[in-house]
Amino acid sequence: MDKTCFELYDQVTQNVEIKSEYRIKHIDNGLGGMLLEEVPVEPHVKDLSVYERACDYENFFDITNWRFYMAFDGETPVGAVTVAGTTPDMNMLGGRTDACVLWDIRVSDAYKHQGIGQALFDMARAGAKEDGYAQMVIECQNNNVTACNFYKKQGAKLGKIDMYAYYTEPDVKDDIQFIWYLDL
Repeated sequence: MDKTCFELYDQVTQNVEIKSEYRIKHIDNGLGGMLLEEVPVEPHVKDLSVYERACDYENFFDITNWRFYMAFDGETPVGAVTVAGTTPDMNMLGGRTDACVLWDIRVSDAYKHQGIGQALFDMARAGAKEDGYAQMVIECQNNNVTACNFYKKQGAKLGKIDMYAYYTEPDVKDDIQFIWYLDL
């Protein structure tokens, strides 16, 4: 698909059911390491679509090296994924040209747990390999336990934890950024 489908892409909901989150326990202020512990929280839904709209991608980035995939039920969009390839001024890659970013993956609420996310992820991984990338970088937050478990299942390894990545954003300042790495 290409940017002409972005309006359909943005119709796919991006709600995350949060029932637990990973909390960090610092050992000796972090010098002794950190322990991740999953703890229950008051159940709620977080709408990530307020942070991510495909229609806005070109306002911020050159998307020439990006790939987009969608899943449909008839003509209804039910899933979507974006893989960002080498892109000038994209901080997630830190200047790397051998890696890509799983920028966004979403499945509409009524279609979750039916294998659509897995199919989209498989397409994203295959496309990234086809484009010659050696590694996929994936961002999520400590309160998206479902995503963390999904990326772990795919073989990704948690490589970075940034407790202050969103500190200047009042609505999510307590979220902790997790960066996963998947060898392709």
